[in-house]
Amino acid sequence: MELTYQPFELELKHPFTIAKFSRTSTPLMLVQIKYEGLIGYGEASMVPYLGENHQSAAEFLSKVDVSQFKYPFDFDAIIYYLDSIAPGNPAVKAAVDIALHDLGGKIKQQPCWRILGSDPDKMPVTSFTVGIDTPEMIIKKVKEAEGCKVIKVKLGRDSDKELIETIRSVTDVPLYVDANQGWADLQQSLDMIHWLHEHGVVLIEQPMLKTDLESNAWLTERSPIPIIGDEAVQRLPDVEKAMGVYHGINVKLMKSGGMHEAHQMIQKAKDLGLKVLIGCMSETSCATLAAAALAPQCDWADLDGPLLTKNNPFVMPEFRDGKWVLNNEPGLGVK
Repeated sequence: MELTYQPFELELKHPFTIAKFSRTSTPLMLVQIKYEGLIGYGEASMVPYLGENHQSAAEFLSKVDVSQFKYPFDFDAIIYYLDSIAPGNPAVKAAVDIALHDLGGKIKQQPCWRILGSDPDKMPVTSFTVGIDTPEMIIKKVKEAEGCKVIKVKLGRDSDKELIETIRSVTDVPLYVDANQGWADLQQSLDMIHWLHEHGVVLIEQPMLKTDLESNAWLTERSPIPIIGDEAVQRLPDVEKAMGVYHGINVKLMKSGGMHEAHQMIQKAKDLGLKVLIGCMSETSCATLAAAALAPQCDWADLDGPLLTKNNPFVMPEFRDGKWVLNNEPGLGVK
């Protein structure tokens, strides 16, 4: 078994602005694991707030002993091994996990979604994210999203209402909202939630600071819209901590360390009665198909990575009626 990796800079179609920062590209690490003539593909999308970069990813991967990975893969043991190399680094761990899932599917000659027990007929629509911008650019971005059935809106600044009203001037599709911890005043936040409810918002991600459990729980108790924990919910132990604080959780492979733990998080959330949104960072077709393999087990999907980027090194997956289409190719089906 052989592990190779290559740094890559994923370019965004537009500057991506949220409550606290803006960027025009995202550093990736593309991973390949070769075994008996087959190749498993994986990807680490290293957004700034998680603290990973090309150097840290290369340093981590240089320590990975692929002789640890025997087929059939014991993913509990693999995650334990990767965590033992160094704490944190969830995105690069996800890259290894995704590549092994892709490889495992190819060895079995089965698609990953089938191995994981997903039903393609239950695939949720995926949202198209619109970052904070001028009204003119907002309208342009919304028009680019014509094939999508849901728009996700980044909020967290003084222009929140103007942004929503601008979108509503050109479309009436349902909206997801992500405040990215950008709200501070409780009563103003609650008033804003009721206003958003009147404007067709379906869910709200991480309204207050992730460390402010009391305020998030206060809003959740009073909100007519599901409140979803995002930055507050990284890996499996965080799911139970979300009980009583949020209505649901946002699972992302780049936070969870890959598909195996993401699957566990989804199952745990269901057991606890929490709703599940499966989301993404800025990603290529590879990580998108990895998350799409789990998406039918979730209530909502926000897997728009390939729709927002301009130099995807993989073939664009089939996207129809606002949904990713799972194919019967072995592994992830990435090309």
